[in-house]
Amino acid sequence: MTDTERNLETEWKTYSPEETFVLGRQLGEMAKKGQIFCLSGDLGVGKTVFTQGFASGLGITEPVNSPTFTILQEYKEGRLPLYHFDVYRIGEEEEMDEIGYEDCFFGDGVCMVEWAEQIRGLIPESAVWIYIEKVLAEGFDCRRITVKGNRL
Repeated sequence: MTDTERNLETEWKTYSPEETFVLGRQLGEMAKKGQIFCLSGDLGVGKTVFTQGFASGLGITEPVNSPTFTILQEYKEGRLPLYHFDVYRIGEEEEMDEIGYEDCFFGDGVCMVEWAEQIRGLIPESAVWIYIEKVLAEGFDCRRITVKGNRL
């Protein structure tokens, strides 16, 4: 069995938004063309901070915000284009066709999809899933970040 056939899993704990940003940046530095990263976690858990770090790792310097009302924000100034989706408001997976998600999912950049569980049926098996959860027993800003995927 090769590494791409195994489901890899790694877990970290961060204790501040700055540490969450740094972890995102490190993953962004390793990102490869065609990868899809799916972010899952409650409101206010740090998905956007993580994505801002990820964008920084791609060399993107412009402000990165959650595209909650636009669903998709594109950043093209880094070493790879970043397609940042926030699909929280998607009611049906078919709505993704209207914004041309396939051009992003199978294009020349990388995708970061917040609330990806909303469109699970559209997510390729090769996607990397990132779960962010609060660990209040270890402090208000403590987060457990679990990364699972076929290719890390």
